[in-house]
Amino acid sequence: MDLQNAWAVAAKDFKILRKKSSVIYSSIVLPIVIGVAFPLILNYAIEKNKNGGMTAATIPTLMDAFSIWFLIGAVMIPTAIASYSLVGEKIQKSLEPMLATPMSDGEILLGKTISGLLIPVAAIYAGSILFMALMDQVTVGKLGYLYYPNWQIGAILLAAPLASLLSVQLNVIISSRVNDARTAQQLGVLVVIPFAGVYVASEMGFFQFSDTNLLIIAGALLIVDLCLFFLSKATFQREQILTKWR
Repeated sequence: MDLQNAWAVAAKDFKILRKKSSVIYSSIVLPIVIGVAFPLILNYAIEKNKNGGMTAATIPTLMDAFSIWFLIGAVMIPTAIASYSLVGEKIQKSLEPMLATPMSDGEILLGKTISGLLIPVAAIYAGSILFMALMDQVTVGKLGYLYYPNWQIGAILLAAPLASLLSVQLNVIISSRVNDARTAQQLGVLVVIPFAGVYVASEMGFFQFSDTNLLIIAGALLIVDLCLFFLSKATFQREQILTKWR
């Protein structure tokens, strides 16, 4: 596999995305909202209960629950970019020339994965840095120490790129099977459901987002990501795509 060919595919995707600024903006908004809104919510709760209603022992629990949204966001955010991947090529009338090149299926898929992964992961990390800084500012007076960074957020930020990679690969596969960007995005969003289900289970007390469990999730995501990449290579049929979309 020639990584230069894969990067050429990714670079071409970035040029297409520059013309779709709304797609990029939608990828950036959620991490910023999480990074700013949750510290403001916690600050409001602390101020409202400053007479003892909220103790220092309960604050870390809330902070950990809020930080899990970066893992959910890591799955949700790539759907806008990755679902547009091959469908966008069709709209831009650049799909046929790309599939007619001597590049292998693996190189094309890797390039699509890179283009769908970089912006969401960068947005997640930027949002998490903002989140940690604001949370520490809000809680240091109540806790007496800086809560972030810690192992819990570290495990989340380890799992987040792997979750994004899972979302990207599934959305690229979906994008290769449909011919409408909206349909691709609607189907791609379904990948969020299992992660949202785990979050609900944690809030109900059936599952705990401990450091160990987050590392197990990261390991499982890595295995699934590797399986998906080989599955996408096995099921990616450029001739069928060209014939179906003509």
